[in-house]
Amino acid sequence: MKIEKNKVVAISYELHVDDGESGKSFFESVKKDQAFYFLYGTGHVLPALEAAFEGKEAGDQFEVFIDFENGYGDYDESKKVIVPKANFKEDGKKAKDLLKVGKVITMKDDQGNQMRGEILKVDYKGVHMDFNSPLAGFDLYFSGEIVSVRDAEPEEIDHGHVHGAGGHQH
Repeated sequence: MKIEKNKVVAISYELHVDDGESGKSFFESVKKDQAFYFLYGTGHVLPALEAAFEGKEAGDQFEVFIDFENGYGDYDESKKVIVPKANFKEDGKKAKDLLKVGKVITMKDDQGNQMRGEILKVDYKGVHMDFNSPLAGFDLYFSGEIVSVRDAEPEEIDHGHVHGAGGHQH
């Protein structure tokens, strides 16, 4: 079965990154037994990566280079902000377990969009956070294999994401 819109695709891969100064370095690996699943054609993966999968089938290998501009963009200093500590209360009390340097948490902006931010520092000014992608400013080198391809269930198409093993659970 070929990869096309509304197919559920599972991939295993290795990702190396390059900041343009230090050379390529290993970032992460996803093995076949814990494959990454996504619904093709819904924008849940980088457009350049998704385009490289078009027409491929289970068992096909892939190698994809994506420069930082077509990946997660350049690192943006303006995405480093200080959030008031009051925004981190649970049941009216400071969420001490949440406010740990290095912790990545999901928050919502003023328009309700979800954003992931890493806590850089906590001090008297507030919680210093970085909302850049961890891959911002890096060229990306993916290599891997298409593990499986199947038709998406009608509910998956309606919801815009994969359900069940490897996907979103309701």
